[in-house]
Amino acid sequence: MDSTLHITAQLEAMRPQLLRFALVQLRNKPLAEDAVQDALVAVLEKPASFQGKSSLRTYVTGILKYKIIDALRASQREQTLQSDDQQSDADMIDALFLAGGHTAEMPRKWGDPDDTLAQKDFFRVLETCMENLPPQTARIFMMREWLELETDEICQALAVTPSNVWVVLYRARLRLRECLDLNWFGDRAAR
Repeated sequence: MDSTLHITAQLEAMRPQLLRFALVQLRNKPLAEDAVQDALVAVLEKPASFQGKSSLRTYVTGILKYKIIDALRASQREQTLQSDDQQSDADMIDALFLAGGHTAEMPRKWGDPDDTLAQKDFFRVLETCMENLPPQTARIFMMREWLELETDEICQALAVTPSNVWVVLYRARLRLRECLDLNWFGDRAAR
């Protein structure tokens, strides 16, 4: 059996578990299906990227985690307009403006561009620090802090005990703090 066909068959077999994992975190079936599909496509587009250092399930779940994070970030940026059947699109748009043509609500402040750049720099440094964590430690930290999963959800997803999760989170926070002290806060003090 061709290796691509073998990987495809394995991916298809694990799709239901991946979908359940994504649903737990996204709580939206279409978003979860899209995240799973994106993760599977990423694996199929570059099958040579899977080097066999972990199981295929762990590898795909790692990719899925980032697809979930992307979906969560995208959903935070997007706002959907819900309309009643009786309310037309024109009525909804008219509700956004006053009779004189001005907006009903002032737009919120966009903030200081320098602060935005500094924040992007911070997250770049944080991402570098995260990459230096052991893979399982980074995964548990991301599930807890970025995906905001409860301890029991993490335990179930990774087959670990709650005390193990707490120890790993403690160690991750210590190592991230040390890394940020050296690479972010120390660097900013030198500026």
